Amino acid sequence: MAFLSSIDIIGSGFTAQHLRMDVISENVTNMNTTRTADGETGAYRRKVVVFQAEEGRNSFREALAAARNGQVSNRSGIRTAGVRVVGIEEDPSDFKLKYDPDDPDANEDGYVELPNVDLVKEVADAMSASQSYSANVTAFNLLKNVVSAALEMGR
Repeated sequence: MAFLSSIDIIGSGFTAQHLRMDVISENVTNMNTTRTADGETGAYRRKVVVFQAEEGRNSFREALAAARNGQVSNRSGIRTAGVRVVGIEEDPSDFKLKYDPDDPDANEDGYVELPNVDLVKEVADAMSASQSYSANVTAFNLLKNVVSAALEMGR
């Protein structure tokens, strides 16, 4: 059934945007962290989620090979479209420096390295992730209405 692959696509979007919001929350939480979990001096480095589009369509050659093997109705060989999280990477941008020679985390010049997290950028990313999540909700509700209408026609 074709609508099941649509559910898979929408579900991959839900999962990806949920992870993106989790990473944004971690960034905002650590925007003033100047020590690692071990207690060593070192500012928190902003993290970003990397997505990759999944095409989802099998080539004609793959579909023909599956049909020859009698796997036409078997979904296990069919790639599903959607989005996939490739990884969570650290932002390579420079740390902010603050002059505070009395801070225990200050270097020999009296500067403290602060995380490279910008609250404005994180809020903008959070708004984008929220809008993407909402778009997935809208797509899911539309699919639900289409399937419900199809079932009503079948009565």
